[in-house]
Amino acid sequence: MDLARAALLVAREEYPQLPVERYRSRLDLLAEETRDLLGSETGPLLVLQEVLSTLYRRHEFRGNREAYYDPRNSFLNDVLDRRLGIPLTLGIVLLEVGWRLGLPLEGVNFPGHFLVRFHGESLDLLVDPYDGGALRFQDQAQELLDRVYGGMVRVHDSFLKPAQKREMIIRLLTNLKSLYLNVQDHPRALAAVERILLIRPIAPAEIRDRGVILARMGRREEAAEQLEAYLNVAPEAADSERIRGMLEELKSGS
Repeated sequence: MDLARAALLVAREEYPQLPVERYRSRLDLLAEETRDLLGSETGPLLVLQEVLSTLYRRHEFRGNREAYYDPRNSFLNDVLDRRLGIPLTLGIVLLEVGWRLGLPLEGVNFPGHFLVRFHGESLDLLVDPYDGGALRFQDQAQELLDRVYGGMVRVHDSFLKPAQKREMIIRLLTNLKSLYLNVQDHPRALAAVERILLIRPIAPAEIRDRGVILARMGRREEAAEQLEAYLNVAPEAADSERIRGMLEELKSGS
């Protein structure tokens, strides 16, 4: 999967005429600018530092702290235009530019705060794409978790597992789904769910959410079909009784 292309195709749902290749070339240009500044330097740590300087100092990419829940923070074209984003989309920019320069980078689906990991020859570093590219050792991950959960959650090894590209796109779509549900924009929330299901067809929670959203949109027959499918794949789910009750209401027309 081409991560940048996939992220831009998510944005095309909102911007149907989006010129995907033009925006991908913007990432090429950021990498070329960095390469020109490096000259003959090829050491991975030096390359990483120059990438961070290009993105955060020269082009002033930054986290949108004033309007974190603005959907534009999740659209890669808007992030490249406005230089504002959330950890995930800023992380995608960092990954794509770094990969173009041969850097050993990978995404990390850290709870509540997407990170990028640099695999050095003698050490691994975590890069915070939302905090100006701040570098931290992996044993400092608890500090990041405390910022999100106030010391109530302890770091687990699973929190630092590499994120596959598909997982990053699912996280991007899940962010959008939550944003749209919070403002009751059901058509856009449904579109996000359906794209998650294109990537992960058997995702019980998404099948359930598609049914619930369809019910809210008044599409009762389709909603009932999805909720039945959910109960078939997750009959012992914690919310199964609630979903059965909703299904009965849909079928009875009440």
